[in-house]
Amino acid sequence: MKRWLPHPLLTPVLAMVWLLLNNSLEPGQILLGLLLGWAIPRFTLPFWPERVRFYSLRAAARFAAVFLHDVVIANLAVARLILAGPRRLRPCFVAVPLDLTNDLAISVLANTICLTPGTVSARLSADRRSLLVHALDCDDPAALVTEIKQRFETPLKEILEC
Repeated sequence: MKRWLPHPLLTPVLAMVWLLLNNSLEPGQILLGLLLGWAIPRFTLPFWPERVRFYSLRAAARFAAVFLHDVVIANLAVARLILAGPRRLRPCFVAVPLDLTNDLAISVLANTICLTPGTVSARLSADRRSLLVHALDCDDPAALVTEIKQRFETPLKEILEC
């Protein structure tokens, strides 16, 4: 069964993404979404180094809600910064020490930071113990590190690491 449905949670997620991209609930689109949701994980199985395991679906739902909230708030903040002009910007780089050890969890954290407007993951240290993050506007680097660790890293540790 695992060979034919290697990532059972990914299948409905990919199907939903397909339906959202097509903005349609037509039966043909639903069928095509389910087919793609099954085929993509099935045929990319050799490229997955290990099976993805979620240890807490409740934490994953909370993480998704926090992430979506942060994206909306960050979009508004970046729009305000752009309208205020470049003189008001306080860009900075901060090193975020990582407690995560799972490669997928680190990758999701780095992508989450990049997908939140106003921040970009710049570099992962060679020992995978810190992530260099650039912030468009930051008056307190220590507070930014604390926020990233509390809002993103801690839930990811609960979701993807035992």
